[in-house]
Amino acid sequence: MKKKYQLITPSILAIISLTAFSFMAFSISGSKLIRFDNIAIAYIQGFESLYLTSVMKFFTLIGSAPVIVILSLIFLFLIRKFLDDRSELTLYIAVTSGSAVLNQLLKLIFQRARPDLHRLIEIGGYSFPSGHAMNAMSVYGISTFLLLRHIPSKSGRRILIMFSVFMICIIGISRIYLGVHYPSDIIGGYLAGGLWLGFTIWLFQRLKGKMVNADGG
Repeated sequence: MKKKYQLITPSILAIISLTAFSFMAFSISGSKLIRFDNIAIAYIQGFESLYLTSVMKFFTLIGSAPVIVILSLIFLFLIRKFLDDRSELTLYIAVTSGSAVLNQLLKLIFQRARPDLHRLIEIGGYSFPSGHAMNAMSVYGISTFLLLRHIPSKSGRRILIMFSVFMICIIGISRIYLGVHYPSDIIGGYLAGGLWLGFTIWLFQRLKGKMVNADGG
């Protein structure tokens, strides 16, 4: 029963993410989504202040590629040093590196220009889906998945989940606040990241289950 649950959960995540991402991808040029984006941007940027801008710049830096690479290397070192299962190291690399490659491919496919309403920082490249949001979902998602398996206390697991959810959300919000992404870019990044995360975890659990069965047989 536990093995079925381990396969069903990531597959549901992947299917829901794929369905929602597909819907959003076909709607990015629609008037309803544009209206939603503009309303959400106006609301979030309505809180603008010097202090909040500094905070948002900090979190957008935390979600940037160089910092993500550094955090990933630290996490990989910890997996290598403290965890016995080397397959988890392979899973982590597959999720984080695959997410970055997939994001670039999706950006080239959709080629959506960044918003030009009220930018607080300047950045180039295409807008959809957000690389920051996609990387945050992938990195914090897979880190949480791996660490949850080794944290015995319920309170510890809850703290880890709350921290990861907070980081994923605040990194995405920071991009909207700073005016470099539409909210739909952020949601699209979360969905694309969720799709890749769910698929790779499902594949990992499936292959690992087959290896266990082969050893037992």
